[in-house]
Amino acid sequence: MGVVVAFGTGQMSAAFADEPATLTGIILGVGAKESQRVVSWYSSTDTAQVVQVAPTDKLIDGQFPKNAVTFPATVAANSVNGGFNGHATIDGLKKDTAYSYRVGAGDSWSPTYSFKTQDFKGDFDFLFFGDPQIGSSGNVAKDGEGWKDTLDVALTATPNAELLVSGGDQVETANTEPQWDAFLAPDKLRQYPWAATIGNHDVGGKAYEQHFWTPNTDRSASYYKGSPDTQSGGDYWYIYKDVLFIDINSNAYANGADEAHLGYITDVINQQGGKAKYTVLVYHHSIYSPASHANDTDNKQRRQDFPTAFSNLGVDLVLQGHDHSYSRSYMIKNGEKANPDEQPGATQVAQGPGGVIYVTANSASGSKYYDLTAPIPGSDFGPDPLNPNSHWANSVENQEHVRTYVKVEVRDDKLVVENIRSSTCAAPNAAVELGKVKWCGPNNGADAAPPVGSVVDKVAIQPYTAKDKGKQNGTGNGNGDHPAQGGPDWVRQQDVAGSETLTALN
Repeated sequence: MGVVVAFGTGQMSAAFADEPATLTGIILGVGAKESQRVVSWYSSTDTAQVVQVAPTDKLIDGQFPKNAVTFPATVAANSVNGGFNGHATIDGLKKDTAYSYRVGAGDSWSPTYSFKTQDFKGDFDFLFFGDPQIGSSGNVAKDGEGWKDTLDVALTATPNAELLVSGGDQVETANTEPQWDAFLAPDKLRQYPWAATIGNHDVGGKAYEQHFWTPNTDRSASYYKGSPDTQSGGDYWYIYKDVLFIDINSNAYANGADEAHLGYITDVINQQGGKAKYTVLVYHHSIYSPASHANDTDNKQRRQDFPTAFSNLGVDLVLQGHDHSYSRSYMIKNGEKANPDEQPGATQVAQGPGGVIYVTANSASGSKYYDLTAPIPGSDFGPDPLNPNSHWANSVENQEHVRTYVKVEVRDDKLVVENIRSSTCAAPNAAVELGKVKWCGPNNGADAAPPVGSVVDKVAIQPYTAKDKGKQNGTGNGNGDHPAQGGPDWVRQQDVAGSETLTALN
């Protein structure tokens, strides 16, 4: 899949002139803001490399204009395959513009890829994908086919999606490059920005960090499961329009790591939260998991450490993976159901002070599915009184052994979350094809699989606005302004331990 690039003359030395470089794994990543994108890749040499960018309408017969902008790359030794990895940040992008870009130098370049920016303000949609985990079925090619098909289905249905957000576990084995090759094969990953999340299958080597350069990343030792020299990790954040996204490495949870994550989240929200209306957290390990990881020791710990802090900090939505099944929580406040009367499967919910929705994404590739598990009475994650077959925290739990993805519509007055089928029981669906599961379809296979594009679950979340917050605690201007418009956002300014103001909100 690599592109052979023969670096030519110019200012490069004669030693480099005859040395070709093989470029692989080119991927478009999210930047720190709407006007940025990050391009990452692998290279067989450490020759000087750049990303060249131009508005697509300035290309003539596919050729870049002489005044095309170039962004120099950082190229470093690759500890996985003995080659090198590079990345460069594209900055200064304009809204509503189609761009073309390529990686290389001199007179020879990679193929040309393209992406389009949209308005830098207002409504937008993003797509969330759970655990491609390429290689998990034992057949990398089949897993890759399912992954590509989900991207094609999702982006055909929502061609103006502005971000592709990861739930983690891009591959089965951290440093196995054929799995990464299959994950990175779809050209959609060079056309839409991928916001990477690290999963437990990604963490055990450096390939994750070498394939994905993420913005505003803190690589302190606390945000690593093991040594930063041998494993991947880090927490990072970015703002896109009206959303502050914060992505943490949930593999690191013991020995004070959860406390460190919460400190990081608190600092980011205190410093950046006033610039956005919504705060979305992303990490791999679902704390309200509907399947076999529900009562893992580490998840029990996170269920103690995270929920009250997230409520105190004014988090709106938490996106998670890990359990290869779908769930959408009730509105959760301080680790409890906020409204005991909220009904299972409600299609509209009001956030209220401290309310948070947690979503677990199913497999996006079909490489592996986990069946739903029965809640354990008397445990911290026991049955729902309104639906005893489900866990108390979850409004919806679903597993049909078909691929799905999550679409999130960000609107001024609501967030809309949908879980959408990207396959039926037919190929490509590796776990079904290879007999890894015994049935396929709703109701444990008793019903036929609905068509591709059909909706498993949909909910509209009415946010708790700054106007409401001001009324609740007796502060604010009462005009309904949210932080991005200069209004106060008192809930978001609290530390994880809470405060007198938060006590008044309860």
